[in-house]
Amino acid sequence: MTLRYRLIILQFLQYFVFGSWLLTIGAYWFQTRGWSGTEFGAIFSTIGLASLFMPALAGVIADRWVNAEKLYGLFHLAGALTLFYIPQVDSPGLMFWVMLLYMVFYTPTIPLSVTVSYAAIKGEGLDVVRDYPPIRVWGTVGFVVALWTISLRNLETSSGQFLVASAASVVLAVFSFAMPGCPPLGKSVGGSWVDNLGLRGFSLLKIPHMAIFFFFVMFLGAALQLSSAYGDTFLHDFAAVEEFRDSFAVRHPAVILSISQISEMVFILAIPFFMRRYGIKAVLLISLIAWALRFGLFAYGDPGSGLWMIILSCVVYGVAFNFFHVSGSLFVETQVAPGMRASGQGLFFMMSNGFGAFFGSLAGGVAIDRYFEVDGNFDWQGIWLAFAGFSALTAMLWIILFRNPVKSGSNPNNLRSGPRLPR
Repeated sequence: MTLRYRLIILQFLQYFVFGSWLLTIGAYWFQTRGWSGTEFGAIFSTIGLASLFMPALAGVIADRWVNAEKLYGLFHLAGALTLFYIPQVDSPGLMFWVMLLYMVFYTPTIPLSVTVSYAAIKGEGLDVVRDYPPIRVWGTVGFVVALWTISLRNLETSSGQFLVASAASVVLAVFSFAMPGCPPLGKSVGGSWVDNLGLRGFSLLKIPHMAIFFFFVMFLGAALQLSSAYGDTFLHDFAAVEEFRDSFAVRHPAVILSISQISEMVFILAIPFFMRRYGIKAVLLISLIAWALRFGLFAYGDPGSGLWMIILSCVVYGVAFNFFHVSGSLFVETQVAPGMRASGQGLFFMMSNGFGAFFGSLAGGVAIDRYFEVDGNFDWQGIWLAFAGFSALTAMLWIILFRNPVKSGSNPNNLRSGPRLPR
């Protein structure tokens, strides 16, 4: 099997695991379990909490001691066992600790999958900015396939979604051990306490433009978390309205939301052009504007005559996500030394899915319970407009505070193109 197809399978399974439960756990939580929004915010914050330390710690381990592909496989095996146990959980308190344990295993696999992919591509003398996005798009395909599988099998409100994710994790773990070797390149780095605690990536914060970049990555991470947490249960709640009860969007909301990931497949291919032509400042500004539109369209959409707004919101999501998450990881890759490649990706993930997701989840859950819940019903228009305002304010601050790096050789605008990845 060629390198391209091996990387495609890895990306497909990585996001199939995530897609099997990420957008539908809210429906399981609210529709089946009937637990509260504040408790759900705590559950979703486990992604952020684990991301505060695990990606960076795993990054330094992969940089100094253990092949990245082997560490990656071990994490997925442990995650599979944890997912398999979730259907037995019958209280929100225990669910918090089980989900936190799972996220300790899963969160480092995202930056590790990037590290393994980048190392394999560079090992062939190729250009990650041009050749990685067409491979990464298959991760989005995996996410969509997972959503459709869960929805069309009527598992959106069932604990069966976690069993599907568990089985996929086992397959991915086994497959990862056959990936090209990604040995540690930072063995020569001194063993200070900073290195041993997995904090090497924080040295990037000494660079002014990188410090500002990572600060805003937190806000973008919060926006992503809010979108992932509440979209599915938002559509499920329309079942209480007789006019919409039998509509396809209410019966299979995950299928509708999968348009977001289909949109990702298109817009991810535009990233090389925008990164080289306009730089990271313009790319992340586009992402922030797209987040504001995403939430604003949700605020006024419905499964009937307003379905077009929900669909358009999903299309916009492809820009919002890719121009933040994929472009951001590529930007980090162009700014760090080879010996810090995993640590740099770990820091990026920590700031977005760690600090950003943690505080976004907690603040979102508390705010919804306190300000947007009336007699047990959520004011979804108010919720989405509040999220849209947050994104718009962040966009204005980004324009004012960030400046593109101009040093020759480090600016993504000046990257040279390499040979194409063989098919």
